[in-house]
Amino acid sequence: MEQVELATYLAQLGNRVDTRTGAINLPLYFSTTYQHPGLGESTGYDYTRTKNPTRAVLEEALAVMEEGTCGFATSSGMSAIQIALQIFPQGSAILAGRDLYGGSYRYFADLEKRGFYQFTYAYQEADFLAALNSPAKYTAVYLETPTNPMMQEFDIEKIARAAHQKGAVVIVDNTFFTPYLQRPLTLGADIVVHSATKYLAGHNDILAGALVTDRADLAEKIAYQLNTTGAVLAPFDSWLLIRSLKTFLLRMRQHEANAQKINAYLRSEPRVQEVFYPGHGGMLTFKVAEEVRIAEFLRQLKLISFAESLGSVETLITYPETQTHADIPEKLRRSYGLTPDVLRLSVGLEAADDLIKDLKHAFLAE
Repeated sequence: MEQVELATYLAQLGNRVDTRTGAINLPLYFSTTYQHPGLGESTGYDYTRTKNPTRAVLEEALAVMEEGTCGFATSSGMSAIQIALQIFPQGSAILAGRDLYGGSYRYFADLEKRGFYQFTYAYQEADFLAALNSPAKYTAVYLETPTNPMMQEFDIEKIARAAHQKGAVVIVDNTFFTPYLQRPLTLGADIVVHSATKYLAGHNDILAGALVTDRADLAEKIAYQLNTTGAVLAPFDSWLLIRSLKTFLLRMRQHEANAQKINAYLRSEPRVQEVFYPGHGGMLTFKVAEEVRIAEFLRQLKLISFAESLGSVETLITYPETQTHADIPEKLRRSYGLTPDVLRLSVGLEAADDLIKDLKHAFLAE
């Protein structure tokens, strides 16, 4: 088939794979093992940990979406991060952003405590560039952009250029912006990771991760680690994620349209002192005024669910202080603006006016 636009590719994802029956929907292959035609021969599938026909379609799609050459579907977003870091030798120095998802910070801190890697953290883009222009040697650079939850953006192209001059591999967590808004590999990144649980899956019913690269040497190392650890995505979850990707672009357009309306409302709301929104995407963070009692505000919400996670059809509000970022020491959280008055909003697909009414009600009732 000749090259088509991404919307067409995703709508028909898995179609025409089963040429024997002509099934429109991709078959679900549960088999853990595959018969060999003969000694030294293979159908291309031997054992499902190494390769599965259903997962293979998903992994190709992940690579296409990020404009990479090799995609990998993992059991969770954290397993994707773990696999990405495991390709580096023990003792490697890694430069990472300071404003990170709490689970990433927890994992990095544990790796450093056990002597696997040394981490240096950068607050601002200038800090990244200064570190990369210093005599220090870094094996890898790890970026969230925008950051979770303070929505700080970094210039991937500029940081990647400086990192490559040092011989460092650049890893970008693209969970928040997704390939709908940002394709880090085209900007110089070497590996992209996702919590595919979030926008890629989009329905709060799949736990999954993803890695994509456009470098053959890194793809070989990632494939080895993934096959060795076995942290692959199960066939049924792969099939569900394929189904979700068919509506990915439609969902992202509505997430963004709703978030822009809610951003405008929050900026006019007197009980909100500051809004962090980069102008696109479905995630925003805001600080409430001093008189707002957060516990009561959350109790008064009727449509918006107080829950962890993000990127789903339902709108979710999260209190990072006690939920997603609780593992980060308090003093450290405060140093980059993550204070007790911060709330993170993952805007869903409901009618934006209904969501705004819900927020107004909570502010007035609390």
